[in-house]
Amino acid sequence: MDLEKLQKMAGAVRTGGKGSVRRKKKAVHKSSGNDDKKLQSALKRIGVSTIPGIEEVNIFKEEEVISFSNPKVQASLAANTFVVSGPSQTKSKLSPP
Repeated sequence: MDLEKLQKMAGAVRTGGKGSVRRKKKAVHKSSGNDDKKLQSALKRIGVSTIPGIEEVNIFKEEEVISFSNPKVQASLAANTFVVSGPSQTKSKLSPP
């Protein structure tokens, strides 16, 4: 190996400037649960309530349809806000049902 290649490899693992120690392993950050908590607290502030008995929701976009079967639907009529959550399928408008 030549000197340039070694310096390039060593520069990728250095956490600070020249003379600092190398990091032992790469830190992996997890933030998946944090976003869900923020969303639920924001919805709680708006005052959404669950609407029972909805079996299917279709959202029509320009060239596609987003279809939810047995979704969890929450609504706040005062804030004019509807939340649809659950497993979805994206289909083309041109495809048969």
